[in-house]
Amino acid sequence: MKIGYFILKEELRRDEHVQALIKDLESATYEVYEIRTKADVRPDTDLVLSMGGDGTFLSTAHVVADIGLPILGVNFGRIGFLCENRPEAVRKALMEGDFRIEYRTVLNATLKGPEARRSIGMLPYSVNEVALHRSGSSVLGIHVSVDGEPLPTWWADGLIVATPSGSTAYSLSVGGPICMPDTKVLILAPISPHNLNVRPIVIPETAKIDISFESRDGGALMSMDNRVVEIQPDWSVHVEMAQFSLKRVRLPESGFVKALTSRLFWGEDMRNNEV
Repeated sequence: MKIGYFILKEELRRDEHVQALIKDLESATYEVYEIRTKADVRPDTDLVLSMGGDGTFLSTAHVVADIGLPILGVNFGRIGFLCENRPEAVRKALMEGDFRIEYRTVLNATLKGPEARRSIGMLPYSVNEVALHRSGSSVLGIHVSVDGEPLPTWWADGLIVATPSGSTAYSLSVGGPICMPDTKVLILAPISPHNLNVRPIVIPETAKIDISFESRDGGALMSMDNRVVEIQPDWSVHVEMAQFSLKRVRLPESGFVKALTSRLFWGEDMRNNEV
């Protein structure tokens, strides 16, 4: 087996647990090497270890997801929804071949307008969400259409288009619903709406979403997972499902509901602990 690994934080390269995991895999005759950019990926690589937290997992996905490499998250961070596995569990699963691949929806965001393509660069893909934010003090008037059908203008600090993976991230913090990872939906969730009757809405993952905005401050910001670009008022954003899925390696003892209960204490109730 040929295994790449991706590390974002420099101090982790010297971490004893990271070094021990690499050494054990190499002792099992696996070829293990570091990936920093897409050009580093060697032919016939089987999977990539993302060592860190969920932010590192997203950065790993931006490097290798569109070339179809499965990503296995090794948790050295905090909450860890995408990057949830401890090093000892990863070591055991890889040596025993006890894991499976699950597929996660990826978003493709396209900017339209004068000089817009230059701003988004070569990284149009997002695993969790694409979000529009105000850049100044003024509220945004956000115009959205879904499959060509316009929605009422949302007056808010911003708007999130989230995948099921992103339902436990930024979308959750603004009141969006929690979705199981294999649910075939997208979430439109306003950020601090200035209307009491505005709520998040769930739409099919096949929907094509077009977004434009107006603001007294001029421009706005668009974030794609952990990347941010400035956008101009004469630009628009087109968001749809990417033509590929993120391949995520899942270990036997991991699971979405388990992550919700152990990390976010979902459903925590003192009566559930009664004997």
